[in-house]
Amino acid sequence: MATLDILEPQLRSQLDALGIGYEVLPCDPQLADTAVFCEHYGYSPVDSANTILVASKSGEKRYVACVVLASTRLDVNHTVRKRMGVRRVSFASAEETRSISGMEIGGVTPFMLPSDIPLWVDSRVVSRPWVMLGGGNRSCKIKIAPVVFARTANTETIDGLAMATD
Repeated sequence: MATLDILEPQLRSQLDALGIGYEVLPCDPQLADTAVFCEHYGYSPVDSANTILVASKSGEKRYVACVVLASTRLDVNHTVRKRMGVRRVSFASAEETRSISGMEIGGVTPFMLPSDIPLWVDSRVVSRPWVMLGGGNRSCKIKIAPVVFARTANTETIDGLAMATD
C-alpha cells in the first residue's frame, strides 16, 4: 500500500487544497497515541501536537477543538472554559469524539472536523518549523508546517491555551 493510500481521500483533498506541503507517515494503530508514537518512532513531543475536543458541561452543548504540543497540557479549566464562556467544561469522551468528528482518539486531525467547531491552536504550535498531527485515523500521522493554520477556516491562534508540563 502506498503511503498516500492510508490517508482518507477527503483529508488528502483538503490538505492539497490548503497548498502546504505535507508528509504522510504510516503508524501502527496500536502505537498511535502520541506519547507511545513519539517514543516508538523517535519523534520529540515538542514536535508533535494533539487535537483535543472539549465539550461544555452546562447550558447548550458546545464543542471546541484545541491543538496543543504534546509537551504541554491544555489549560481546559481556565483558558478554554473562559474563552467558551461557560461554567464547566470537560474533555470529550472517546465516544463523543468519534460521534462528533468521525475519528478515533489518537488519529484526530484538525483538517476534518465539522465546520461549526472552532479550532483553537496554541501559539507554541505555530512557532515550530513543523509538527506531527493525527492523520484522520490511527494508521498514519501528518508532518506539516504549522503555517497551515493561517489557511484553515474557523481557526484562532491563542497564547496560553496550553501550559508547560515541567
